[in-house]
Amino acid sequence: MKHNLIIGIGFFAGVCLALQSAFSSQLGSILKKPILASISTYSSGALFAIFFVVIFSNESLNLQLAKQVPWYLWFIGGLFSVTGITIYYFAFPIIGMGKMVAIGLCGQLILSVIAGHFGWLNLPIEPITVRSLFGVMAMMIGIYLITIK
Repeated sequence: MKHNLIIGIGFFAGVCLALQSAFSSQLGSILKKPILASISTYSSGALFAIFFVVIFSNESLNLQLAKQVPWYLWFIGGLFSVTGITIYYFAFPIIGMGKMVAIGLCGQLILSVIAGHFGWLNLPIEPITVRSLFGVMAMMIGIYLITIK
């Protein structure tokens, strides 16, 4: 795929996640329990994922390959996802969508730069450069400008 297409798809993914968080935050606020919004998000998300696999997958699951996956990889992504998303649902009504998304993206960016530098989580190694540090600093300045009153 072309690089620009991937960038566009990535941008669209970010828009989808912001919209998902905003709608689910509304649900959590109405119910007065953000964790119930997470249950709704992940239950409906599982149904949509099954639907997409049925519609778009040409192959069945390779059970031999699935057995080789460490047990924790089946669950750990869900743990971090539900924790992070529930915090978003909790924080949106308090600090606002723009601030929470900016702060959340900052956390993602900083972890990704560090994890990429050390090759953590089986990521390709991408050494930290002056340029990448400048990018992180620019984002942090932007977040400060977004979050100050």
